[in-house]
Amino acid sequence: MTISKLWRPMTPADLPAVQDVAEIVHPLYPESPAVAAERLALYPAGCLVAERDGRLLGYAVSHPGLLGRPPALDVLLGSLPEAPDCLYLHDIALLPQAHGLGLGSALVAHLLRLAKAAGFPVLALTAVNNSAGYWQRRGFAPYQGDAALAAKLASYGEDALYLVRAVD
Repeated sequence: MTISKLWRPMTPADLPAVQDVAEIVHPLYPESPAVAAERLALYPAGCLVAERDGRLLGYAVSHPGLLGRPPALDVLLGSLPEAPDCLYLHDIALLPQAHGLGLGSALVAHLLRLAKAAGFPVLALTAVNNSAGYWQRRGFAPYQGDAALAAKLASYGEDALYLVRAVD
């Protein structure tokens, strides 16, 4: 499955650089290095890094999930859900020098193909850092969840928004 010339599968050797990028891009949303390591072990197909000239530009971590039930920030899953109904984009972080390279659009296209191949009807994510508009321009729409979802989103900050996109 072609992603783009800059995205490639994440490997365990990438995890220190992934953590470095996370600390730069998401200083308000810190997660233990164990979170990315666990997601990679549980669902390697959903973990990618963007690289150019041997330098990591960013990463993406996704995994099967439950619609309207995103995992809490900085929490290990233990295992994937027994009956997942969506592909959840847990995290994407791109360094400033990666902006404008089309990495976000290439990633969305790849995740839609991955979700379709796995039989998931929906791609979901939690938008933070005022990024909801970016995701909405890529076909995502707000999901009206319940009080449990609202409480979880509140832990991410006032602008957090749970978004979904149907898999075509």
